Amino acid sequence: MSRRRIFRKQQLKFMVLNLVAFTIIFSIFGIIIFSQVQNTLFSKTDEELIGFKNKMLAENLFWETKPHPPNKEFERNGAPKEKQRPNPRIIVLHWNKDGEIVNQGEIGTLLYENYLLDFKLDEKVLDTITNITINEQYHFRYLLFEDSNDNDDIAYTQLLMNTDAEQTIIHNFGKLIMICSLIFIILSISASYILSKKMMQPIIAAWNKQAEFVENASHELRTPLTVIQNKLELLLRTPQEKIADKFESIALSLSETRRLSKLTSNLLTLARADSAETQLVLESFQFDDFVQKVSEPYIEIAESQDKHFWLSLNSKINIKADKERLHQLLVILLDNALKYTNEHDSIGVKTYIEDQQIVVEVTDTGIGIKEENLQNIFERFYREDKARSRETGGVGLGLSIAQWIVEKHHGTISVLKNQQKGTTFIVKFPK
Repeated sequence: MSRRRIFRKQQLKFMVLNLVAFTIIFSIFGIIIFSQVQNTLFSKTDEELIGFKNKMLAENLFWETKPHPPNKEFERNGAPKEKQRPNPRIIVLHWNKDGEIVNQGEIGTLLYENYLLDFKLDEKVLDTITNITINEQYHFRYLLFEDSNDNDDIAYTQLLMNTDAEQTIIHNFGKLIMICSLIFIILSISASYILSKKMMQPIIAAWNKQAEFVENASHELRTPLTVIQNKLELLLRTPQEKIADKFESIALSLSETRRLSKLTSNLLTLARADSAETQLVLESFQFDDFVQKVSEPYIEIAESQDKHFWLSLNSKINIKADKERLHQLLVILLDNALKYTNEHDSIGVKTYIEDQQIVVEVTDTGIGIKEENLQNIFERFYREDKARSRETGGVGLGLSIAQWIVEKHHGTISVLKNQQKGTTFIVKFPK
């Protein structure tokens, strides 16, 4: 399967997952909003039904068929008092034990004959607010409860309240929710496509980086192995020869073996760095003394090559870091400085404190780096001059490892081109 096809398949998978996630979120959101609106609309209706039921039970107000003075009801002593009428939308039905409505005159002949004539009593829903549709057109919520007065023929009282207005609002709101959900799903398709493309970008970059890494590593490993194989085959052809006669072949094989060993070690370091397996072993130590100790062998090497090596250590402070990794960092920077400087050039290491950070500068007056290549030097296997790098044994992994060590210590590393000639690497660590 081609790489492009794999990427497209993975992007489609991401798009579907994003679309499903958006759809579920919008659906849940719509259901919650719809339920809240529905509950809010019916809460006032339910409160009035329950409130009127409690009032009837408390005052024994089961409307008798004989008329009372308008807007009046009588207390036990016969004195009239103001009567609190229910919501005009509430219809009160009194039922006898036979399931017949006994207050037909109070509810009105027109209403009874047109809508309630075939209405049946359902005794299973006592004390529960229930929805009902009359004539498949008019919507009501009702509350059915037993009559507590044993002196009349009323067995049940049913309070009905028309909810056509609420049902219309709910119906229209439901349609609005459906339309909005459809629009959101269409928008989600576009958003899912955009997000899937963005999600694929780091994957594609990592894939390309890995492919390039494997290709470069294979190339770098193949070269010393080929040299070693050729030299050993040459030695096998002349088994009677003395070691002194084959000194150059043996020396070159050893050199390539060391180079191969160093390359393998660097590759292993980077592989562990990518998998986050390597953990730092932090310890506290005096930073300037540490830099002085690491630099001493390079001072001698520089003198042997007619190069000037200077130190300016001004950070008399302890640092908590991985001593082994910082040693590896300085070795990489100093090795590069020695490799890319000529006779009478200078190499220097400077330390100081700036903005609550420990700063290390490794400066040289060597061949330098071209301005356009400064941004690439921390990339793996990058070499500005591949021919010269092969002569000096470089494979372009050192600075990548250096950057990883610095970032692992929450620091920063940068490179500057010197004004006259050469390069300066600036490393900053938090105190």
